Amino acid sequence: MTTERAYHHGDLRQAVLTAALDVIAAEGPAALSLRDLARRAGVSHAAPAHHFKDRAGLLTAIAAEGYGFLSAALDEAEDLRGLGVRYVHFATTHPAHFQIMFRPELLRPDDPELLAARERTRSRLRTAVEGYGNDPIIGFMAAWSVAHGFATLLLSHNLDGPLDGRDPEETFRALADEMFQPAENPATG
Repeated sequence: MTTERAYHHGDLRQAVLTAALDVIAAEGPAALSLRDLARRAGVSHAAPAHHFKDRAGLLTAIAAEGYGFLSAALDEAEDLRGLGVRYVHFATTHPAHFQIMFRPELLRPDDPELLAARERTRSRLRTAVEGYGNDPIIGFMAAWSVAHGFATLLLSHNLDGPLDGRDPEETFRALADEMFQPAENPATG
């Protein structure tokens, strides 16, 4: 099946998303252009604009898709440490999505799909930190900061030396064990 035929069967949107993720992974988001993606997909330069309108629309679709993947990954976790491990796993298996999701200057901030996907993810994180610490907002920010910081350092190869061949997910689990203990219940002392 040719790319042109796939487009007429409704696959162009996914073909452009996939090509965009390849470009982002290899060269970063600055290298992305709809015209180049159209060329890669073998369609007219205007065809991607039909689905995304512009570059910001394409990047917003990537971010929304990423939040959907992340939310699904987080749903597989059983506890707060598991959530962090799933977050790190998501970042390492979807690095191009991860790059875009946290770059608000590249996105349409009012996109309903993005807002809904982002809120599902944040809600899952907020729910997971209930019972840890005294302030759930501080707990949410702390847990997210640790997982996001670890994932970012990992993807930028700043942890290559300290990890020294250790499994990143198991290392994060150990890190979380050190940092996050459930709050003690004052009634049980």
